[in-house]
Amino acid sequence: MSHRPSSPSPRRRSVLRGSLAVPAALAVPAVPALGGAAPAFALSGRPSARWGVQAGDVGAHSGLVWVRSDRPARMIVETSATESFRRPERWYGPLLGPRTDFTGTTRLRELPAGEQIHYRVLLADPDDPRRTSKPVTGTFRTVSRSRKDDVRFLWSGDIAGQGWGINPDLGGWRVYEEMRRRNPDFFLCSGDNIYADGPIQASVKLPDGRVWRNVTTEEKSKVAETLAEFRGNFRYNLLDEHVRRFNAQVPSIVQWDDHEVRNNWYPGQILEDPRYTEKNVDVLAGRSLRAFSEYYPISTQRPGDKDGRVYRVLRHGPLLDVFVLDMRTYRNANSPNRQPEDATGILGAEQLAWLKRELSRSRAVWKVIASDMPLGLVVADGATNFEAVAQGDPGAPLGRELQIAELLRHIKHRRITGTVWLTADVHYTSAQHYDPSRAAFKDFAPFWEFVSGPLAAGGFPAVKLDGTFGPDQTFVKAPDRPNTSPAETPPYYGEVDIDGGSGELTVRLRQQGGGVLFTKVLQPGRVGQ
Repeated sequence: MSHRPSSPSPRRRSVLRGSLAVPAALAVPAVPALGGAAPAFALSGRPSARWGVQAGDVGAHSGLVWVRSDRPARMIVETSATESFRRPERWYGPLLGPRTDFTGTTRLRELPAGEQIHYRVLLADPDDPRRTSKPVTGTFRTVSRSRKDDVRFLWSGDIAGQGWGINPDLGGWRVYEEMRRRNPDFFLCSGDNIYADGPIQASVKLPDGRVWRNVTTEEKSKVAETLAEFRGNFRYNLLDEHVRRFNAQVPSIVQWDDHEVRNNWYPGQILEDPRYTEKNVDVLAGRSLRAFSEYYPISTQRPGDKDGRVYRVLRHGPLLDVFVLDMRTYRNANSPNRQPEDATGILGAEQLAWLKRELSRSRAVWKVIASDMPLGLVVADGATNFEAVAQGDPGAPLGRELQIAELLRHIKHRRITGTVWLTADVHYTSAQHYDPSRAAFKDFAPFWEFVSGPLAAGGFPAVKLDGTFGPDQTFVKAPDRPNTSPAETPPYYGEVDIDGGSGELTVRLRQQGGGVLFTKVLQPGRVGQ
């Protein structure tokens, strides 16, 4: 992959630097310009888009662009093949107002495949369209339809968790700048984009006596219950200048997990947590999903859907399809997870049928299954219940394992090659190879699962493996005690490179500032890598 630069060219970087000039004060707690929960209506001058721009769910000929205004405004997007914006094409987006917290997304269509798209967002006063904001600029690459073009993407998750927020003493979330310089085609966020159940205090004393300082906001001072509080949690991440700069260059594919709502939640749960006045987790989840869909460029509503949904497949040309799962919304209740029959499982019957169908239809060389929870790692929920798929019994599949066994059997019998599982969630980084020769359940083809994260949250010790699907942990790096700060345990992220010539897929597990921790090269079309 020698022809791909590891950082943007000066030409690309210049347009980003010019579009995201923001005051240094945005990286410290005094952030009145960006800290308000809702824009004021009686503002003079022109609209402003101080929260930056984002692109997401980019395909060969389309992409979504996001912005937030500081007042009611019409969203306008201009695109061009060059950063000079000669002869731009204009796209009229939605009217931004309080119903969506002044956020909006515009879908760009009929774009050229495999090209760098430069875009700028303008906000027009609805009463005087001649009064527009200063343009905020971003860029992304559309998906190439050529089998010969390389693909690079990054993945991670777990952001602003366990009380570890944006620390101005450390320069904020610098890992985003490091990832931006890797120049990926997209970033896959594997869930826990926010910690709605994790208040952030102004300071935390570390075990060695140092003091960790946080940027704080009103919405992050308590657990999120109201729609406004959930919106404020998603908005918190955008206070970091590195995040805004990253968003303007790298399109995202975003999924969600438990902390978008509350730790280890499941549908129908009634909370006993005294911090909550709203005890019905379904009410909280509905508010979070609305804020989630407002603050990310993601289409959560599709024709025929009764409700918005997060699971979807993103086609990234001949080399790659990304299957984004939702292991939260359709699961059954957390339990000892040893029932001999389980039709609901962790995906729900409808999502499982969708995944089997779409995997069978895929003609991509590689099928990345973006799972918000690991398969063979034992993630507990209290003393007797379990949160993920595995429950520690190394025998035949039980509980939620039954659904995964059905999926793995389908992949084998339909001869679906090139499946790779990527996840986050457990707050350390590892690599597991699953093989039927080591497993209690044997009717599946070998595959790899790679774990990364956290990006900006506490680090936790490694959990045990469950032998049902025969995992062998070939690499793990984790702290030896729970909730180590990012000052002690560096952020982790993963990188995937697919070579257009050979079709090889290379996974690298990385840590901020420390380079590559582990590398695995997989060959296309093979079983039992």
